[in-house]
Amino acid sequence: MSKHAENLPDDPAVLKAMIAALQAENAKISATLRVHDQLVQALRLRIAKLQKLAFGKSSEKIEREIEQLELALEDLLVAVAEDDEAPINEGQDEPSSDTAGAPTLRRRPRVSDVTPRERRELDPGACCPDCGGDLRVVGEDVSELLDMIAAQMKVIQIARIKKSCRRCERMVQEPAPSRPIPGSMAGPNLLAHILVSKFDDHLPLYRQHEIFARLGADIPESTLVGWCGRAMKTLSPLIERIEADIMASDLLHADDTPIRVLDRSLRDKGLGKGVKQGRIWAYVRDQRSWAGSSPPGAAYRFATDWKEEHVLSHLADARGILQADGYKGYAKLYQPEPDGTARLREAACWAHLRRDFHDFWTSTKSEIAREALDRIGKFYDVERDINGQPADVRYAARQKLSRPKVEAFFAWSEQQLLRIPGKSDPAKAFRYGLSRQEAFSLFLTDGRVAIDNNPAERALRPIGIGRKNWLFAGADTGAETLACAMTIIETAKLNGLNPLAYLADILDRIHDHKINRLDELLPWNWVPMASAIA
Repeated sequence: MSKHAENLPDDPAVLKAMIAALQAENAKISATLRVHDQLVQALRLRIAKLQKLAFGKSSEKIEREIEQLELALEDLLVAVAEDDEAPINEGQDEPSSDTAGAPTLRRRPRVSDVTPRERRELDPGACCPDCGGDLRVVGEDVSELLDMIAAQMKVIQIARIKKSCRRCERMVQEPAPSRPIPGSMAGPNLLAHILVSKFDDHLPLYRQHEIFARLGADIPESTLVGWCGRAMKTLSPLIERIEADIMASDLLHADDTPIRVLDRSLRDKGLGKGVKQGRIWAYVRDQRSWAGSSPPGAAYRFATDWKEEHVLSHLADARGILQADGYKGYAKLYQPEPDGTARLREAACWAHLRRDFHDFWTSTKSEIAREALDRIGKFYDVERDINGQPADVRYAARQKLSRPKVEAFFAWSEQQLLRIPGKSDPAKAFRYGLSRQEAFSLFLTDGRVAIDNNPAERALRPIGIGRKNWLFAGADTGAETLACAMTIIETAKLNGLNPLAYLADILDRIHDHKINRLDELLPWNWVPMASAIA
């Protein structure tokens, strides 16, 4: 459409037509560029996620890259959709197998069968609009509209009728029902919503105050704080039982992550003004990979620093196998006792070792690092086939398929140490693996042991997500409350429960429940009130 200035026509109408055509063409080019940018961002995100799948839990750099790509792609998709005037395409019910690897898929929203449905009929009447004849039903066209009824506050008035006996004048009245927090007007569903919003959805209480205000309830933040703390106190006997049951397991996964905590005594030092760095430890029991009988669960503990004394205290009574990373604080737990046996046997994490080679490979494309990744990947090929099988089946498969590969890997590692600089990153990774060869080989001799420590790493992901919202804990006591809340919420989720429904039911029943039957309310034993009565 471009022309030299001297060749342009003098007729204004023709010029206007040319300008309109140019504008239409520019709009089309802009739309094409937006779609192109959308595809590029989607492909980059897909590549990053495939790298994570190929190399296990990736480095923090790749994690941040995925998060940034997801945000960028989301904003771009919203902008494209805003300018799109074509009818919206919500996709098919399920993606076809040949397009399952595409970078962007539209899938029709799925709604549970138990979701309430409301039928609205549009009846054309009984008479024909043309001739006035009688109409008869020959069928119907049904479409669905997905809508949401906003949450609402409800005030429940509890009226206890007083009656007197006509004969003896005795006054008769039903006793007041127990409340989750004695003397408080907070109901169990409201308290469960506050706890799940704060500790699972990571909504600080000041944001919840604003949400409740929109619903017509002005609940001061100080009141929300009090409710939150007292509700956790109500749940504390149950949390203690969950922790005791999990920590008594003879096979535990352990990991930790930093958490920033406010400390007024550190106004002029520490991590910024009055901030120190504590740690949250997660101890996980998850026997689903080998069809074990014990239910899954996670116990969280807060510590003010990273000293080994905290781990030694947490695991003071533990016996069996501990699967963890190479943190030095665990070393004393693996040392033999006076009778010559160790309380805990160390099971190392192959994903942790693989991550070291992966980080080096991404930065240098080293052939040695690439081969190490390929060799470790073959171990995982075996694990995918035996996941969920009984321990004896896993043991037999590992002895036949994995043991020769693991022994060959360590022999190859010793050879590579003679070829590469001793201070290089691959050399450090090889030495780390060789120095813990027995711990890395323990999964070969016990079908219950996992190949990596991913259950504990998954258990700590909510902490990483939460840090982006609340940044730091207000005090040591606040971090301890966080650990307790995550213990009961994450354990409920591991057992397939809706934490909101579970906590609401527990808070409603716990004060009237017999203390010697408290185990009935544990997540893996819980039966909802309605089902229990039936």
